[in-house]
Amino acid sequence: MNKSKLLKIIIAIAALVVLVIGGYVYKDAIQSRIARTAAVVSGQEIKPLLDSESRYIRQIVAQDNSTSRTIMWQSDSSEVDAVIEYRLVGSDTTQTIRATDKAFTDDGSTTYIHEGTVTGLTPNTKYEYRVGYGNDRRSDWYSLETAGSSVYDVLIYPDSQSGDYSAWEQIVKDSAHRNPRTALYISMGDLVDNGEQDYQWRTWLNSIRPLSANVPLATTLGNHEMYTLDWKMREPYAYLNYFAVPPNGNEIFNRRYYSYDFGDVHYVVLDTMLYESNHEDNHDTHHPDMYDVEVQWIRQDLAANTKKWTVVLMHRDPFQYAFDRPGASRDVGFDDEGVLFMPIFDEFNVDLVLSAHLHTYRNRGHVRNFNRDPSGPLYILTGIAGDRSEERRVGKSVDLGGRRIIKKKKKNKKNKNKKKKQKIRKKKKQKI
Repeated sequence: MNKSKLLKIIIAIAALVVLVIGGYVYKDAIQSRIARTAAVVSGQEIKPLLDSESRYIRQIVAQDNSTSRTIMWQSDSSEVDAVIEYRLVGSDTTQTIRATDKAFTDDGSTTYIHEGTVTGLTPNTKYEYRVGYGNDRRSDWYSLETAGSSVYDVLIYPDSQSGDYSAWEQIVKDSAHRNPRTALYISMGDLVDNGEQDYQWRTWLNSIRPLSANVPLATTLGNHEMYTLDWKMREPYAYLNYFAVPPNGNEIFNRRYYSYDFGDVHYVVLDTMLYESNHEDNHDTHHPDMYDVEVQWIRQDLAANTKKWTVVLMHRDPFQYAFDRPGASRDVGFDDEGVLFMPIFDEFNVDLVLSAHLHTYRNRGHVRNFNRDPSGPLYILTGIAGDRSEERRVGKSVDLGGRRIIKKKKKNKKNKNKKKKQKIRKKKKQKI
C-alpha cells in the first residue's frame, strides 16, 4: 500500500471518528432539527422546539407547592413571546401564562432565561405542562404533581462540585432510577466548583435532566457559588439567575435565603455565606449586616409557620471540628453559624437541620442548648455527591457525649484568633 492511499484511509477514519463523536455530542440538537424540519414539511400547526430553544427545562419550588410551581428554561436567542401551558392530566382544557425573557451574561457567554410561576393549582393533583413561544412552537409535555398531606420521597444531594461531573451525573441518574416516586430534590450548596465558570453551570444543569423537568428542585447557596474565575469572591450572580426560588421580601438578599412549604413540612433555607460576602477578596458590595437581617427574617418566618414539621437547610455546618497545625488551631465546638442559629432552632422547635460543606457524613443526634438532648433538633451532615472529597480532611469528629462543648472564656488566651472568636460569639448571643 503506497503512502498516498494510506494517508487517504487515515483521513477517512479520522473524519468518521469526528462525525461519530460530533453526532453523539450534538445528538439532541440534530434530533430536534430533524423533528422541526419534519413538522414544517408536513404542515403541522404546532412545531417542536429546537434544542437551542429549550435548554434545561426545570421545575423550581414555589412558596406553597400544593397550589403553585415555578418553571424555568433557557434559550440561545431572545424569545419575547415565551409561554407556559398547563392542564390537568387527561384534560384537553389548557391554560397559558406568560414567561420572562431575560438575558444573562457571565464568563463571556449569554443565555436567555425564561421563568413563570403557575398558581391556583389543586393540592395533591396531577398536572402536565409544556413551554414554548407564540402560538406555534412547543416542547413535549412534562409531569407536574402538586404536594399533598401524604408521605413523600425526597432526594438530598450534598456538595456536587466536581472536576468533570461524570460521577455526579451518574449519581443523579442512579438515584432517580432507584427512587421513581421522588416528589422533591434538594441541593445542599456547592453545586459547582466555580460559580463564574459557564461550562460548569451548563454541565450541572444538563446532569439533572433525569429529574429536572418533572420534579421540583430546592437549592441552597454554597461558598463555591461565590467564587470567580481567578478564585476570588463575588456576589453569586449565576446562582441567583438560574434558580428562581421563592422571594424573601428583601431586595438586597433576595433568593439567597428563603422558605417554602411542601406537604406537611416547612423548609427554611439559610444563607451561611457571611465570610465570603465580606472577604477582602470580594470586590462586590460587602454585607456586614447580612446575619442581622437574616435572623430577623427567620424569626418572623418560623413564628408564622403552621406546618407539622420544620426542616432547616444550611450549607455551612453549625458544628466545628478541631484541628491543630502550624499557625492555626481550634477546639471542638460550634462555629459562628451554630452559635447564632442553633438557639433559634431550639426556640422554634425545629425538627431537622441538614448541612453540608465538610464533604463527609455525620449523624450527630439531637441537640438542644448545645447539649445532647432528645427534645432538640436532629443534626445531620449530609456528605458529598461530587468528586472533591480529597479537598477536605476531617479532623476530630464531634462527639457530644452528654457534655457541654462551648467552653467558658479563659482569662489567658495565647491565640489571638481564639480571643476574636469569643468576642464574636458573645456579641451574637446578645443579639439572640
